[in-house]
Amino acid sequence: MFSASLKGISQVLLIENAITGLIVLVAISLYSVPLSIMAFISSFIGTVTAKIGGADEKLISQGLFSFNSALSGLAMVLFLEGDQRFVIALFSAVIAAIFTAGMMHLTKPFDVPSLTFPYIILAWFLLTASHRLEFFEANKSLVPQVLAYWHLDIHGPVDLTSGFAKSIGQVYFLDHTWAGFLVLGGIFFASRRLGMLAIYATIISLLTAYYLGSEHSLLSSGLYGYNAVLTIFAVSDVFHNKKKWIPFSGLLAAATSVLITASLDSFLLPYGLPALTMPFVLSTWLFLFARKLMPNL
Repeated sequence: MFSASLKGISQVLLIENAITGLIVLVAISLYSVPLSIMAFISSFIGTVTAKIGGADEKLISQGLFSFNSALSGLAMVLFLEGDQRFVIALFSAVIAAIFTAGMMHLTKPFDVPSLTFPYIILAWFLLTASHRLEFFEANKSLVPQVLAYWHLDIHGPVDLTSGFAKSIGQVYFLDHTWAGFLVLGGIFFASRRLGMLAIYATIISLLTAYYLGSEHSLLSSGLYGYNAVLTIFAVSDVFHNKKKWIPFSGLLAAATSVLITASLDSFLLPYGLPALTMPFVLSTWLFLFARKLMPNL
């Protein structure tokens, strides 16, 4: 179960590799050791929950019931406040594994993966509960805002090195340059192709967001890039059998995720909710469903 839990960490990147999972944990430790511990414990809880629930052993060993749990644990620790957030994080890890099983069953007839959808919906529900339940104390950064009074600030420099590395690290909420580069190293360890795709996606997302006039601070923080990285992995490699070194559909999907990120950020602003990886899910689903009728995509 130790190996399956490490694979749960790597499966956030759609990669089944325990060593990559371990490298990612080290990268998270560069940013925060407690966060790294929570990521592994949450992934382990997801694995145990699936085991107790009688899930398919092969799927458990691949880490497919653990990655949403790992993300849920991380999100709750980062977006909630107070000591009780650790209890909520562990609880969310259990529910995320169950939610994952349910969504895998629902999406199976469509031959489309549920991806991180279970974790996203669960996180949104738990964070929104903070407005009605005292036990849930949301981080001050998640205060609902009126869109009409929102001011777009595109001034200031863009740190391209930081933006590049953090576009990869933000998959795990890592606002840390060296941690982002280490995650990229973990990707290359698992697959040179995926490593190159991560670079392509990061470049295309930075260029797209910059020329469309996004906030420079968000570019430097990698908040327009991490969904693009996951999207190109899904569209051009993991769920695609025509693997090309110049993945045009994957690059288009990655650019599309930038537009969806901007739209979702605006849509969710009045609710005080983060977009998380929903742009990745929506962009990937769009292209995977389109391939049912346009197989050359």
